[in-house]
Amino acid sequence: MMLESTVTGFKKNIAQYVCVIVLASIFALIAPIDAAAQASYPTKPIRLIVPYPPGAGTDFTARALGERITEALGQPVVIDSRPGAAATLGHGLVAKAPPDGYTLLLATTGGMVSAPALGLKITYDPVKDFAPIGLATFVPYSLVAFGGLPPNNMREFIVHAKAAPGKLNFGSSGTGTPNHLGGELLMKMTGITMLHVPYKGGGPMLTDLIAGQMHAGFLSLVQVMPHVSTGRLKVMGVGYTRRLKSAPDIPTIAETVPGFNNTGWWGLAAPLGTPLPIIQKLNAVMNKALATPAFIQYFVSNGLEPASSTPEGLRELIVSELQLWRKVIKDANIRLDAQ
Repeated sequence: MMLESTVTGFKKNIAQYVCVIVLASIFALIAPIDAAAQASYPTKPIRLIVPYPPGAGTDFTARALGERITEALGQPVVIDSRPGAAATLGHGLVAKAPPDGYTLLLATTGGMVSAPALGLKITYDPVKDFAPIGLATFVPYSLVAFGGLPPNNMREFIVHAKAAPGKLNFGSSGTGTPNHLGGELLMKMTGITMLHVPYKGGGPMLTDLIAGQMHAGFLSLVQVMPHVSTGRLKVMGVGYTRRLKSAPDIPTIAETVPGFNNTGWWGLAAPLGTPLPIIQKLNAVMNKALATPAFIQYFVSNGLEPASSTPEGLRELIVSELQLWRKVIKDANIRLDAQ
């Protein structure tokens, strides 16, 4: 009996040992294949999901970055606009996509920071469900008014709004987006009252603003400058910490309302679990493009402030912005009412 038990135990040990050897061999074979696949990435078109509709500044930025990725890596980048739910729809799609580097996200403040900070119901965690690739640009939101509105600057706008409480409306690209929060923060800091009208993107809102169906709204200059030159729109002020290089004659809102800041950002991200070599390859392509004088001028001329970062730098920005806006929302008592 003792001999039989010993033999049986020996056989089990042999079997386990063989299994370990076989698994190790399989992993040894798979590892080079996986490494080779990452090294040759990309071998097919890349889908870049943009969480806003075509025509917005995000569309322009995504296409500019997509062109540089195509030039550097030799595969087309297909822009896939997925607007809705304050930019959270597109972010949610990428969070659940295969982490293979073939589905990327134009990550925005709206989907990564504003909506989560406001407590909107979302299907992802902005910190835990994404692999940040890099920052592309800061997006200073400007308060823009319909060309037929009497005010011509920030001070006049505040006086005009106070004279008619609740009579002015302001549009945004969706409830919980940075331009929505910018309007709420402006009301809190100045004591004015406006009606918020959410849209499904900056493009549709811009159309109504030009037509005079909207009185005002926070938009990026890339969308509005062509219409400012024709007089159909007026820029009251820029929500950045300093005057923009592209428009040094336009005052900041903070020059009239000290401490006001409404600046978003856009960057690239991938689903969590995307191999690090792929993340690093895409980050290197981005940063090289963003250091090119022609590319910088291309962004600056459209009212953006080009920026770059490491993947970890973008992650830290997301975390710090979440903390900042949660505090702003709490201090300003900004809440999601039925709108």
